[in-house]
Amino acid sequence: MDFFKYQGTGNDFVMIDDRSGAFPVDNQTLIAKICHRRFGIGADGLILLQNDDGYDFRMVYFNADGAEGSMCGNGGRCIVRFAHDLGLFTDKTRFRAVDGEHLAEVRGDEIFLKMSDVSGIEDRRGVTFLHTGSPHVVQFVIDLDDADVVNVVADGRALRYDSRFAPGGTNVNYVQVVDRNTLYVRTYERGVEDETYSCGTGVTAVALAAHARHTMAGPIAIKTLGGNLRVSFNPLPNGAFDSIYLIGPAQRVFAGEIAV
Repeated sequence: MDFFKYQGTGNDFVMIDDRSGAFPVDNQTLIAKICHRRFGIGADGLILLQNDDGYDFRMVYFNADGAEGSMCGNGGRCIVRFAHDLGLFTDKTRFRAVDGEHLAEVRGDEIFLKMSDVSGIEDRRGVTFLHTGSPHVVQFVIDLDDADVVNVVADGRALRYDSRFAPGGTNVNYVQVVDRNTLYVRTYERGVEDETYSCGTGVTAVALAAHARHTMAGPIAIKTLGGNLRVSFNPLPNGAFDSIYLIGPAQRVFAGEIAV
């Protein structure tokens, strides 16, 4: 089976052109093996590019554990780059993902991905929670790299399975305010069950929470372990958000063949 490896700010994905519909989507063991960093290609997730009537393509995303996942923002930017590399569109595209329609544009090295509208931000017994295509907790801290302040993996794993976010659990983002326009973010991702270098729906959630909690205006610059992103948005009077864009680089790393 031919595959392609893409990454967006260190969030890496195996991409497969499945317009033939031949990929065994129900084989969770195979998908987990492909994503395994010792026994497979290695990735935070696997993404299929499929046909979809009325759209340029369809994005089907699987977590590294092999289960089909909710929306992945960095994966969305990567599949846009993949579709562009395949020649499916010139500069602007319209595709469908698990959370509905998305628009995107390629501008040089950067992908501008329109995210789903967000209905609002909740307080879940003292914890900031919102859904940006995937569920996210956002916690602001003083020093993100001080293990005495926060342990991203241990603390994130504990919150990921907290009963407040049952039954599916949540992703967990820890945020440090750098200045009035910049945030530093580290994320524990469910499905990967570890800290990742970057999380697109996570930094989107963080930017919206920063506007609500700290009156930060967009576009907001986001620093992650894997690189830099930007998030622009339009806040609405009722606490909702629309015209949300996740902006940043996505690139092909290599291509190859794997036995299945």
